Amino acid sequence: MSKAKPARSTNQQKFHNPGIDEWAPLQRLIGYQFDDVGLLQQALTHKSAHKNHNERLEFLGDAILGYLVAEHLYHTFTDAPEGQLTRMRSAIVKGDTLAEIAVEHGLGDYIRLGIGELKSGGKRRASILADVVESIIGAIYLDAGTEACDEFIHRWFGARMAKLDPDFHPKDAKTRLQEFLQSRSQGLPIYEVVDVSGKDHSQTFTVSCQTTMLEEAITAQGPSRKRAEQLAAQSTLEKLQS
Repeated sequence: MSKAKPARSTNQQKFHNPGIDEWAPLQRLIGYQFDDVGLLQQALTHKSAHKNHNERLEFLGDAILGYLVAEHLYHTFTDAPEGQLTRMRSAIVKGDTLAEIAVEHGLGDYIRLGIGELKSGGKRRASILADVVESIIGAIYLDAGTEACDEFIHRWFGARMAKLDPDFHPKDAKTRLQEFLQSRSQGLPIYEVVDVSGKDHSQTFTVSCQTTMLEEAITAQGPSRKRAEQLAAQSTLEKLQS
C-alpha cells in the first residue's frame, strides 16, 4: 500500500531517488559499491535537509566503528592493558579524528544540508563531518555486513591505527595551555560561556578564554561547552606560541 508523501519544510531540500551514475564518484572514493544506493544518500543527509536523515545510521556506525577498532587493537597490542587499549581506541574514534578523515576525503562536498546549515558553513563543521563518517559505516553495515565495514575502516583508518603508541598519553588543549602558563608563572585561564544558540537538541556554545598574557580573550564555538572550551584553549595556545 502506498503512503502519502509527508509535508516538507521550506528549509528542507526535496530529494529524488538516487541513481547509480550519480553516486559513482563517491562510491569510488569510499571504495565500496552499494547494492542499496539509498543508504548512501541517507548517510550523507543531515536532519536539516530531509526527514530521511542520517542520525540512526550515525548511531549504528558509531557502535560498529568502536567494536571493530577495539577488536583490531586487541589482536595487535596483545600485551596492552585495558587502560592503554581504551586510550588508543578513543584516539581513533573521537570526533576530531573522524572530522579530519572526512576532510581528507572531501566528504563535505557530498553532504546534503538544509538552507540554514548550508549558509552557516555546515559542510565544514567538524561535528557534521564526523557524523557522516559514522553514518557511512552504518550504511555499509546494513548493505553488506561487518566484513565490508572492517575493510572500509582499514582503508580509511589504517594509517592512523598503525601509528598508535600504547605508551603515549595525549594531553588535551586545556591541560597544555595550563602547563604553558604555569611554566611562565602566569595565572590560570578563565573560561566563560558568552553565548548559546540553536535548539535544545542542536545547540552551539560560544566560549571565551582569558589569559594574563593576552589583552583580549579568545573565543571559539562548539557543539558543547566542553568542546568549545577545548577549542578556545587550542586557539589561545596557538596565539601565544605564534
